[in-house]
Amino acid sequence: MDRLLTGACACGVVRYATAQAPMFQNHCQCRDCQRRSGSGHASYLTFADRTAVEVEGEAEIGEWAVAGDSGQLKIHGFCRRCGAPVFLRFAAMPALVAVHAGSLDEPDRFAPQGVTYAASAPAWDRLDPALPAFAGMPAG
Repeated sequence: MDRLLTGACACGVVRYATAQAPMFQNHCQCRDCQRRSGSGHASYLTFADRTAVEVEGEAEIGEWAVAGDSGQLKIHGFCRRCGAPVFLRFAAMPALVAVHAGSLDEPDRFAPQGVTYAASAPAWDRLDPALPAFAGMPAG
């Protein structure tokens, strides 16, 4: 990657930066993402090495764990001050971390590659029909 990807929570107290390229960028339409986003989906950039994502303001990060559709725990990181979501980790894949596309300093750098959990999509949440859509999480 030629330049850092950076982002922050809504109030800016929690910031992150990484030089690594995302391994996957997606819109997720699972019910959990719908409820947390208050919309029909949430959008993420997932990175293979969470240790390569530098975080400032860690004292302000709260976490909430919930079982996903697979039964595995997902750990949601959010800013305790403003409540904005910052990241998502997976208990079954501890090396990975996903950041919310809306938290990017340059949101146009988000380039979705697919839609996950499209089977849970509300009829009113129309995403780009050119994107591959998976009923759940794609294998492999």
